[in-house]
Amino acid sequence: MSLLGDLLLLIGCAVIAIGGLGLLRMPDVYNRLQAGTKTATLGAMSVLLGIGLHHPDWWAKLLVIAGFILFTNPVGSSTIARAARASGIKPWRVNRQDLE
Repeated sequence: MSLLGDLLLLIGCAVIAIGGLGLLRMPDVYNRLQAGTKTATLGAMSVLLGIGLHHPDWWAKLLVIAGFILFTNPVGSSTIARAARASGIKPWRVNRQDLE
């Protein structure tokens, strides 16, 4: 179990790092929300599962943390997206002249 826990911890950290890179590379707030929310959720779940395999007596606490993350990440990202839309931020679009 220790090897599987270590592997899940590495996967979770890699996913979170890729999400951080996505936050830097994406062109607008809507794409950044997508990159940040999806990778933070998947990365955090992998890290929590890896920690749970290392410390089996912590499962109850880790489930509460996972439930909180699974509930608050989508709600927070949709609230930020609605606020950005209400404030007039337009989604990024590719100009056809730039492609040719």
